[in-house]
Amino acid sequence: MQFTATQKSVFAWVGIAAATVLVLWLLGPVLTPFVVASVLAYALNPVVNRLDALWGGKLPRVLAVVLVELLFILALLALLLMIVPILTKQLPLLKEQVPVLLDHISTWVQPLLAQLGINATFDFAHIKAFILKYLNTNAEDSLGSVLSSVKLGGSVALAVVGNAVLIPVVLFYLLNDWDRFVARAQSFVPPRMRAGFDSFMHDADAVLGQYLRGQILVMLALALLYSVGLALFGLDLAWPIGIFTGLAVFVPYLGFGLGLVMALLSGLLQFASIKALVMVAVVYGAGQMIESIFLTPRLVGERIGLHPVAVIFSLLAFGQLFGFVGILVALPVSAVLLVAMRRVQANYMRSKLYQG
Repeated sequence: MQFTATQKSVFAWVGIAAATVLVLWLLGPVLTPFVVASVLAYALNPVVNRLDALWGGKLPRVLAVVLVELLFILALLALLLMIVPILTKQLPLLKEQVPVLLDHISTWVQPLLAQLGINATFDFAHIKAFILKYLNTNAEDSLGSVLSSVKLGGSVALAVVGNAVLIPVVLFYLLNDWDRFVARAQSFVPPRMRAGFDSFMHDADAVLGQYLRGQILVMLALALLYSVGLALFGLDLAWPIGIFTGLAVFVPYLGFGLGLVMALLSGLLQFASIKALVMVAVVYGAGQMIESIFLTPRLVGERIGLHPVAVIFSLLAFGQLFGFVGILVALPVSAVLLVAMRRVQANYMRSKLYQG
């Protein structure tokens, strides 16, 4: 069976794509800091260019890169430092509030079970004594346990610290030489394909820009939603927790989970009643539904042309293949693939094979 030149070209590109996916899958853990730094460099490069243009090109690019990266790191640290007032205020109350909380739960659960006709008893006194035993454990035992955990998870801790150091370094070099990297990548494109390649990159860049703007809108909307929702329930730390949760959803699942845990802990220590559980269930349940059903599909999915089902599938598929990094880059990569698929479809419908 003879293949045409076009078919051979298609098979070659499919083979290259499959090999690339296989290499990315095998080297996933190693590529994590480079992928994260590349995504950040793509997002921050326009800011560097604008800052450079603001000074009429007189500002050295190295200095512009340093300023932008420092501002980004400071903004990230400010987001993380929102956790500090939560921990400093709530953790000292944990020891004294847990017994009160268990008493409230006991007085609420037992009558409720009796009304429902459920013959079940819970030894809350024993549970309270069990928890207090560990809360009153001396500092040496606690420190020993922590050190043991650090030793067991030393490779994980080392990887986290290594990425925290490596990502800013890689980001600096990528931002400083971004235009050079782009020009070198374009030099590999044959001249006869340059027009199509430039057009494709222009469309992909437009789609990715829409994705970033849509994601920022989602983060701001969720920060306001969680903050107002928690404040309506009377939570003292509603605004720090709500803003942190909303902005941290840029990291799928992890940001939402951290915010939920902080809101639950803060609510239990402040209210010491079932109100905390109701607050978290209502606010975070509603927030998750609004984000999944409306905000992300409408503000992100529609802006990049992805159907809501495709948004959900891409998150699950990339997460399964590449783990945390896959979830982080799922939507932007899917947007670029969508642009490529549209071009393939357009070429196919203009081809003789389609027109008969």
